[in-house]
Amino acid sequence: MRIGQIELANPVILAPMAGVTDLPFRLLAKEMGCGLVYSEMVSDKGLIYENVHTRKLLAIDERERPVALQIFGSEPASMAKAARIVAGSGADIIDINMGCPTPKIVKNGEGSALMRTPELACRIIAAVVEAAGTVPVTVKFRKGWDDKSVNAVEMAKLAEQAGAAAVSVHGRTREQFYSGQADWNIIREVKQSVKIPVTGNGDIRTPQDAKRMLTETGCDGIMIGRGAQGNPWIFRQVAHYLETGEILPLPTLGERIDMLLRQLDMLVDHKGEYIGIREMRSHAAWYTKGLPSSAELRLKFNQAASREDFIRIMENYRDTLI
Repeated sequence: MRIGQIELANPVILAPMAGVTDLPFRLLAKEMGCGLVYSEMVSDKGLIYENVHTRKLLAIDERERPVALQIFGSEPASMAKAARIVAGSGADIIDINMGCPTPKIVKNGEGSALMRTPELACRIIAAVVEAAGTVPVTVKFRKGWDDKSVNAVEMAKLAEQAGAAAVSVHGRTREQFYSGQADWNIIREVKQSVKIPVTGNGDIRTPQDAKRMLTETGCDGIMIGRGAQGNPWIFRQVAHYLETGEILPLPTLGERIDMLLRQLDMLVDHKGEYIGIREMRSHAAWYTKGLPSSAELRLKFNQAASREDFIRIMENYRDTLI
């Protein structure tokens, strides 16, 4: 799969997720064979006004390349300014968020709200493409705002006309958020309507899901979001299955614990202990979901106040099960 001048090793892509796809997790995904990683969404205004926290979201490690940094906003001029900043930070790809369904984003006319104003969306894409220079621009959006306004095909055509190098489509409407089932038919319709690469997103949790999406929709790449939470191994499993047809074994309990603790160390090193520990609580719950006594573990995670607390919790748990 190729996006602009960027050649991917495989079509397996990590979806952008706020609070999840930070630098440490992207590195783990890349290590597990992910073809392309996307950052958390970054506010255009935060970049323009030099918000310290926002600027930190642009941090890139050479080991994670190629990497796409995602920006969001609702004004062509400010999005163009943000794109120039992101391009200068060394991003391989700049992505525009037109799919986030959260109320605090939508109420500002950003994220999936832009699907309700296609003409404005088109102007934003064109402005970002011009500002990005040689850096390819991609756009991520949803099936539509709701079932009465399904316009993913229109959005894809506008994105292509405005100069986007590729689009990603989540097969749910904004109204659905993450409930119900993703509509893969809309992904196929988008793929048939444009010449640029199309990535499908929604309900990919196994290697078989990934293969089925590629077959049923004809899309060029598959984007994995919630299926990767606490499960970076999914990228290796999917890439291997697409190449060989072989299903790799699931990670052992020991491997899950080791990976959890490794991500903990990476988060603490990257963000400091106070923030790293608190952000690790969600990741730890995902890593241990479905394991014996997982509900009890979640309570302990939420009480952990230090790296040592986390290590003690997991080592005690390991001792009881292995």
